[in-house]
Amino acid sequence: MHIYDWEPGIGDPTFIGWLTVAAYFIAAVLCAGNLLRARHADRRAYLFWVAFTVFMVALGINKQLDLQTLFTAVFKHFAKATGWYEDRRIFQAIFIAIIAFFGLAFAALAWVWTLRTLPRHRLALVGGIFLVCFIVIRAASFHHIDQILGKELVFFRINHVLELGGIACVALGALTARRGILAGEAPQTAPAPHNLKGSASGYPR
Repeated sequence: MHIYDWEPGIGDPTFIGWLTVAAYFIAAVLCAGNLLRARHADRRAYLFWVAFTVFMVALGINKQLDLQTLFTAVFKHFAKATGWYEDRRIFQAIFIAIIAFFGLAFAALAWVWTLRTLPRHRLALVGGIFLVCFIVIRAASFHHIDQILGKELVFFRINHVLELGGIACVALGALTARRGILAGEAPQTAPAPHNLKGSASGYPR
């Protein structure tokens, strides 16, 4: 089944591709562990980790389905049909600038919001925002951006480093939040009262 220039299949059957898929699912498992622990303790935290679990699973599946390529193909067809394909570079640059601006603005607002409500969730939230911006910008298929992302750093391309870095932020954020949840679950035992003579029972020894 072909949809313009896209067809279903494995988008990145390389070792790095499958490593990235595994990283997405490991992060999803960490998020799922937090939602199970926060289910009865904190509704806001519970909903946060439900959303992030679904989000990371979806991105892991999309890594190999490569649905952003479908988006690019549909958008390319639309640009040709409406007659502004020749000026696509200008629109792509504007689109990337808008995504970058709103990504940074939303990250700043999210950082302030979580500082007051869910302070241990900030790293995961920023990592999630970064991944969304990264994937959307790649879907824009801006030639110069693709050239930069395709450059290699040792054994990894820059796009691999950025994507795995965003996943790592989410995973580390989930681990940080998990320590907070475990600390909140720890039983708090109040010290036994002592009388003036030091008896723990309250009665003279």
